[in-house]
Amino acid sequence: MGEWAIRVKDLHKQYPGRDGPVLALNGLELEVPVGECFGLLGPNGAGKTTTVEILEGLTKPTSGSVEVLGRHWAADEIEIRERIGVTLQETRFPEKSTVREIARLFRSFYRQGLEPEQVLARVALESKADAFIETLSGGQRQRLAVAIALVGDPELLFLDEPTTGLDPQSRRQLWDVIRDLQGRGRTTILTTHYMDEAERLCDRVAIIDQGRVIALGSPAALISRIGGEHVIEFALGGDGPALDPATLADLPTVSATRCDADAFALTVGEPHLAIPALLDRLAVENRPLARLTTRQVSLEDVFVALTGRHLRDNEENGESESKPARRGRRKAKA
Repeated sequence: MGEWAIRVKDLHKQYPGRDGPVLALNGLELEVPVGECFGLLGPNGAGKTTTVEILEGLTKPTSGSVEVLGRHWAADEIEIRERIGVTLQETRFPEKSTVREIARLFRSFYRQGLEPEQVLARVALESKADAFIETLSGGQRQRLAVAIALVGDPELLFLDEPTTGLDPQSRRQLWDVIRDLQGRGRTTILTTHYMDEAERLCDRVAIIDQGRVIALGSPAALISRIGGEHVIEFALGGDGPALDPATLADLPTVSATRCDADAFALTVGEPHLAIPALLDRLAVENRPLARLTTRQVSLEDVFVALTGRHLRDNEENGESESKPARRGRRKAKA
């Protein structure tokens, strides 16, 4: 096996659009070493899903070079598919099949791999082996989707938003599965909208916007770029004039200010100095507080600082990606 699990050079992808071609990827470049858990972050329309589909061999690029496990899709498709596993955002199974039957079916697609009992044990579903799919919870179904991606004992696993819509306990169970893969030296490509998930699981992350990588590094390294360690978030009461957050930039240890809808956020180095100064400033201007909280700087703050918007802005606004070939969620039906 080579040093790199994935190498992408100058990747471009265009889709036809009503008003002319839509550029989904615009010179994207990535290198992911073997054994890394690598996160892809970006809102709908940023090019994240297109990137993953090209890496998985589901979509052909317009131009550029894509190397997966030292191989190329055009010449080595069968070998690559034997060596990777894919979990889509949603997988639908026959309701009257059992968990064991589904695992056996997908195991039959590979010449080598794990036995159904082994793979079900890895995702903590051995007690549900003879249960019908219709009896499984959402978290159990998602763990089964991960199980069928593991039956070929893949060197490289793609997990596309695997915990979306799951309850906290089910999310953590899937996190344990991903950590187990890391412990086995396997490579994982994880796309997620949950910043805490990326921070906890990923060795490095790439933030994608407008078809390009705009930031790349470990979560800790990216967070350090913000210039502070804490965020003070507050909202104002009363009917006073609008407050320009830039007027708070001179407060002690404040490194960045922004306004989010009706709330304000200050990135600071030392909250114990910034908060009293903020309260004094608001008192002088006769602006009562409606609420105030503090928290650690996160990858979400990095994304906002780089793009001026939140990671989930497009979803919250009900927007979809502009490419006609793209749907809001990728689904597989077994």
